[in-house]
Amino acid sequence: MADRFLRRVLVACAAMLAVSGLLAAPASADLQKPSQQWLRDSQAGLFLHWGMRTSPGYTSCSAWEKAITDGGWNPAYWVTEAEKLHASYLVLASFHSRLGYSRAWPSKIPGSCTTKRDFLGELITAAKSHGLKVILYMTNDAQWHDEGGHEWLDSAGYSKYKGKDVDLDSQAGFGQFSYDNFFEVMKNYPDLGGFWIDNDNAYWESHDLYQQIYQQRPDYLISNNNEDTPIMDTISNEQKTGMTPSYDYPQATYTAMPRLTEACFKLPDTGSWWYGGSNSAVNKMLNVGRYITNSGSSIKSLMAETAMVNGKFPSNQEAFNNFAKTYLDAIWESLGGTQGAGYMYGGMQPGFWNDGAHGVITIKGDAQYVHVLTKPSTSTLKIRDNGYRVRRVTNLRTGAAISFSQGGGSLTLTGLSGWDTYDTVFKVETAGRTGTYDPKTVTLKASASASGHSGQSASDGDYLTYFDSNKTLPVNLDYDLGAAKKVQYVGINQREDSVSYARSDSEQSARIKAYKVFVSSDGKDWGSAVKSGTLPSHRGVQFVDLSAVTSRYVRLQVTSTYAASSDSSRYKRLRIDETWLGSDYATAAG
Repeated sequence: MADRFLRRVLVACAAMLAVSGLLAAPASADLQKPSQQWLRDSQAGLFLHWGMRTSPGYTSCSAWEKAITDGGWNPAYWVTEAEKLHASYLVLASFHSRLGYSRAWPSKIPGSCTTKRDFLGELITAAKSHGLKVILYMTNDAQWHDEGGHEWLDSAGYSKYKGKDVDLDSQAGFGQFSYDNFFEVMKNYPDLGGFWIDNDNAYWESHDLYQQIYQQRPDYLISNNNEDTPIMDTISNEQKTGMTPSYDYPQATYTAMPRLTEACFKLPDTGSWWYGGSNSAVNKMLNVGRYITNSGSSIKSLMAETAMVNGKFPSNQEAFNNFAKTYLDAIWESLGGTQGAGYMYGGMQPGFWNDGAHGVITIKGDAQYVHVLTKPSTSTLKIRDNGYRVRRVTNLRTGAAISFSQGGGSLTLTGLSGWDTYDTVFKVETAGRTGTYDPKTVTLKASASASGHSGQSASDGDYLTYFDSNKTLPVNLDYDLGAAKKVQYVGINQREDSVSYARSDSEQSARIKAYKVFVSSDGKDWGSAVKSGTLPSHRGVQFVDLSAVTSRYVRLQVTSTYAASSDSSRYKRLRIDETWLGSDYATAAG
């Protein structure tokens, strides 16, 4: 913890020096910038852990390289397998602390294994010819320098190269070595997509590594593993488990849109991240479910497969890739070019539906795609419509028309059968949204708020701003409609910056638990609550329905949230991206 604090102090000092003009102003990873667009348009990537300790394992760099070439390694194979998964990028992890710090490319910098054959360059060229990107994994970590009883780092060689003593087995020494490698790679591979960084190194931060990457290669992206570091383009959330349903990976992520977010997971969900000699099974339900639920939350699926020394995947993984190609091809309309619905891009409510049903929704223009991953126990599916008027529903795979009705705030599909084993997709064609007051015409004040995050931030139509209660509960959000008007419900998009369930004592949900709703004609006399209850700790839009009232003023009072006091950063924390008042429920468009 002390090291992390020191790193942050160093970064903050560097930023202040830049502002003062003592350093060149660093390029920053803005929340949204043009260089990110290709990844925002993606749904998936393929993660490749492949190095000297890939089974059967080598201690000689030249022997490893010979085995790769003799085995028939071909970059086109990885590109083809990635395309089967509808992946837009590949992450190559050979310079990995547990895989021998292997550099699968020629390097003039001594210190660890470097190949004569340019496997990285060949992969970049092959990927580019198919419109895919390659991102290079870079480790920060020296602690595995003697993994397996072999010393993988050459301090003497690097010290001679630098003209000074450098201990590569230390974090500071390894930080210098890896720092030099970043710059050599940037010089030699202009078509690289960027770096996937496994946490931070204090040497990198104190030497402004990330700023320099953006300056030298403004088209590169930088991703960080598990830590949401603002200067980086992307945060990856590694191998989350414990959700219900088990495939709903987004329940365990904690980064709000529009932050670029990856869900990093192993396709063979048992065993190591790299090939250890086994042919582990790939669970279709788990991995299809993860892929779909990530898409339904605008999260990128970074899927890890365990390449053998010759680059080929074990047969179970190849078989899954072949299955995925056919399976995803049939429903790609519902995934490609879409965003997750129920969040900042609009759309109906995802998650837990009626009679045990569960799924997500993707949205593209006026079309919303309902992905039913766990079917209901009945032949009916009921989804909160969020004010969208529905004009037609079809089964995406068959084109068959689906009977539906709208009322009371919900879309109800009836007479359903023939459920797909993994993901039944209904295409819902809409005719606009109705029955909601424009948030920009509503004045919203909070009884408490953090600086820069006033109540009005939750009613400005802008998901780049949000309300923060400054850890004050109870807290009131008072809406002023300007005149007495009908109010049917309150809609709420809370900030998705916490998990949706208690993963541990220190990682819990910061969402609304107990609430009350009051109305007033003058904004002073509120009387008794007209509605009270609890909201579920679920991702996506939530609703508080009212028996239709007519009032100028409406108060949403939040009395508790889900995080316990053991989670000090989220206890009593309340943040809301957007909230609005509904005047009427939608009806079918006819």
